[in-house]
Amino acid sequence: MGKRKQYTGEVISDKMQKTRVVKVMRMAKHAKYNKVIKHTNKFKVHDEENSSKLGDRVRIEETRPISKDKRYRLIEIIKKSETAHISIKEE
Repeated sequence: MGKRKQYTGEVISDKMQKTRVVKVMRMAKHAKYNKVIKHTNKFKVHDEENSSKLGDRVRIEETRPISKDKRYRLIEIIKKSETAHISIKEE
C-alpha cells in the first residue's frame, strides 16, 4: 500500500465538537499560460482532544472515513495563533 497523504493548512472553523475545518492552499503553474495559480481546498478534520483553535497552522493526514465528510485527522499543531487567545472583557 502507498503512504497516506499529508497536508499543511490553517484552521478556519472550530465550532464543531472534535471537528475542525482546515483550508489547504497549493500553488500550481498553468500549463499553457505559465501563470502561477492558487488552489484552495477545505477539509473536515478529526481533532480528538479539541486542541486546535481558529487560526492555528496544522498538519493533517488522510485516514479511513470517520463520518460522512471527515476523511482526515489532525497530526500536529505546527504554530498556535496569537489572536485566537485574546479574550474581551465586558464592563
